[in-house]
Amino acid sequence: MPPQFTKLHGLGNDYLVIETEQLAGIDGLGDFAKRICNRHYGAGGDGIAIVGKSQTDDADFTCRIFNPDGSEAGLSGNGTRCAVAYLHYRGLWHKDELRLSTRTGLKRYFLRGQPGPGKYLFESELGQPKFDSRSIPMSIEPPLERVVNYPFAEFQITAMQMGNPNCCIFVDDFDSLDWRTAGKKIEVDPRFPDRTNVVFVRVVDRKLIELRIWERGVGETTASGTCSCAGAVAAMVNDKADRDVRVVMEGGEVKIQWRADDQVVITGTAEVVYSGQWLA
Repeated sequence: MPPQFTKLHGLGNDYLVIETEQLAGIDGLGDFAKRICNRHYGAGGDGIAIVGKSQTDDADFTCRIFNPDGSEAGLSGNGTRCAVAYLHYRGLWHKDELRLSTRTGLKRYFLRGQPGPGKYLFESELGQPKFDSRSIPMSIEPPLERVVNYPFAEFQITAMQMGNPNCCIFVDDFDSLDWRTAGKKIEVDPRFPDRTNVVFVRVVDRKLIELRIWERGVGETTASGTCSCAGAVAAMVNDKADRDVRVVMEGGEVKIQWRADDQVVITGTAEVVYSGQWLA
């Protein structure tokens, strides 16, 4: 049988959610991701989220995320949120809390509402940021315990591991900077051996920031869960924002809280678009 998929999006950041057993006959998940994510010859998406029932007691389900270039991501805040919304939509999970096993550890998702048909609001715990250069990772000498306000080409960056490598740059406005070209270049800079997300941050006030995002393995995207967490945390560690902020991206708005236990929590939506069969 051809694989079944369901397309969802989180603020325009779209993912194709597929159950593990649907891919039993697929060789090479990276190549499959490149083909199905193609916006002209495939279903089109910023990635695929492969979900399956967990085989261990500490998690309810597992999720793997693949980018459109075929690489596997450590984590996607929007991708995993879409996966959890899919499980509720299909009736595969009914409880308000769900524990999801990812490449970067166990994440918890709390259903906080259903604003409309096929649309879900979740509060998600995406982990604890790490600022040291080895954890990010960054290849710089000497290694640093905190890559905060660090000189990098013509920028000052704050970098962190937030499920994925993230490089955050503060800007006064987005129009005076060719951020797409800068993001594309920084993503593959050899000082980031695993490549990096590049997050351009405009601080409006201590309760509100705006972002433009160049995502590793994806390119320009309207929204990103891990990037919105990284951008918010970067503003917080540089004392430009409080530890509970609104984050506005081209696709919409999320809320980010950096709790006292060091856990970063994002609250945002995921919405079902359509389901189909992959015949190619």
